[in-house]
Amino acid sequence: MDLLIPSSGLLFWMTITFFVVLFILWKWGFPAITNMVKERNAFIDESLQKAHEANDRLANIQQEGESILQEARSEQARLLKEAADTRDAIVGKAQDKAKAEGARLISEAKAEAENERQNAMNNIRSQVAVLSVQIAEKVLREKLSTEKAQMDFIDRLLDEVSVDNAK
Repeated sequence: MDLLIPSSGLLFWMTITFFVVLFILWKWGFPAITNMVKERNAFIDESLQKAHEANDRLANIQQEGESILQEARSEQARLLKEAADTRDAIVGKAQDKAKAEGARLISEAKAEAENERQNAMNNIRSQVAVLSVQIAEKVLREKLSTEKAQMDFIDRLLDEVSVDNAK
């Protein structure tokens, strides 16, 4: 029966030991445990706060990244447009220059051809004139071999000139 019902001496010492342990725990144990729980709670709260801040920063960084990416795309589009405009301007200038050079070459070729034609015409005229004089000289020598024929011819020419002047 001793096991079920403790004796009063044992009960007394168990109560004293209980209060001593309770006092030691109350004095040094519970404050240490409470401080550790408070520190842990503060650490968890601080970690949650930092996680929220990091999440907010990440959202801001993503927005900034998207804004920078959009700005880069618009800058790229602007540069491509400028490059296309510059290319078109260069091609246009080159075409205009080529047209002007072609027109100049054609004009020079026409002028040269006209000069060559004029030179050929002058050459032909002078050759025709020389040939005509030579032929006329031979014809006149044959026809006007006598002095009387020469005088008749001169009279006829003078009559024609005076008739032409009278008109």
